[in-house]
Amino acid sequence: MKKNKFLKVAAVVILILTTAVVTRIFTVKSILATNENFGKVVLLEKYLKENYLYNKDIKEENLETGILKGLVAGLEDPYSQYLTKDEMKKLSEQTTGKFQGIGVIISPAEDGTVTVVSPIKGSPADRAGIESGDKILKINGKDFSADKIDQASKEMRGEVGTSVKILILKKKNLKTEEVEIKREEIKIDSVLKNKIGDYGYIGITMFDEETGKDFKKVLRELTDEGVKGIVLDMRGNPGGVVDSAYEIGDAILPKTNFVTLKNNKGEVIEDYKTDDKYNDIKMVVLVNEGSASASEILAGAISDLHRAKIVGKKTYGKGVVQNVIALPEGDGLKLTTSEYFTPSGDSINKLGIKPDVEVNLPENVKGIGVDYLKTDTQLQKALEILKEK
Repeated sequence: MKKNKFLKVAAVVILILTTAVVTRIFTVKSILATNENFGKVVLLEKYLKENYLYNKDIKEENLETGILKGLVAGLEDPYSQYLTKDEMKKLSEQTTGKFQGIGVIISPAEDGTVTVVSPIKGSPADRAGIESGDKILKINGKDFSADKIDQASKEMRGEVGTSVKILILKKKNLKTEEVEIKREEIKIDSVLKNKIGDYGYIGITMFDEETGKDFKKVLRELTDEGVKGIVLDMRGNPGGVVDSAYEIGDAILPKTNFVTLKNNKGEVIEDYKTDDKYNDIKMVVLVNEGSASASEILAGAISDLHRAKIVGKKTYGKGVVQNVIALPEGDGLKLTTSEYFTPSGDSINKLGIKPDVEVNLPENVKGIGVDYLKTDTQLQKALEILKEK
């Protein structure tokens, strides 16, 4: 088992993080002053302060934030961002699995829209019928696009008991629909345990810092209870902490290169290896369009090693990793620094993982999981495969 682990970010919006601290040894203005290519920015700032109608309201820190955000936005990478203090705080909250809001995971899409990766199971957003692939057009009457993903997330958060109105473009019928959702304390139980007859069910809703430990506990309990096989459900799982996905892989996979991370030079910067001690209980894995990042890493390793059949729909296709660097003043930088590769050396970025058995859900399905077994055709198929000799 790999000993020197560090957190890698592999999620869509819910991402976390290594927190290597760097020192800001120069100000934005000094950067601009020493690079003639940015001279126009200095001139523009001067012109704004002299001619803007409401120049008395100009805040220096807001101008600096705008410059820093614009600098990173110039990469045209939807996953790389300069983060303010508030945004860094929000990101840190997400790793604990607790925050106030409606419980929806969003991502900037290539078409410029704010797209739902998945609602958190049992959350207000889930109960309101928001689904993977839906587009968020307006929040409280304000337009939001992919370049305003942070503002969109902030707009949906708020005090428990308050409401937010969201205009959705539904993926299933391309019709708009406005929903009003009351905010709640969102506590994400990242590992769900259940039994369906003689078979165990483990749902992983996301990968936070405790997911690996919790999974191993539940796996041990179900094994001790004598289940004949396990359905591992990662549908709607947006990803999270790669180390947690690795812990799970180490518990259920034989000795292998679980996942390899390469930098912009093609150099291997991290190689996660599993050992030869693992639980070989029969298993089927469920994924769908909302399964992203760390969940794709785990599903990809399971698929490459033929450890279990993959059932459902093709996954999201996010195969890049972000590091989050905490700056001394509380702000930070989230930057795409590496790409991950499955044990067979495949990249899944923008490709996703194709299931061994593709199964569609009924159009009128109200939910997925054990509580919806009668209409969850994907879960039904997983159980059918487990029962095969």
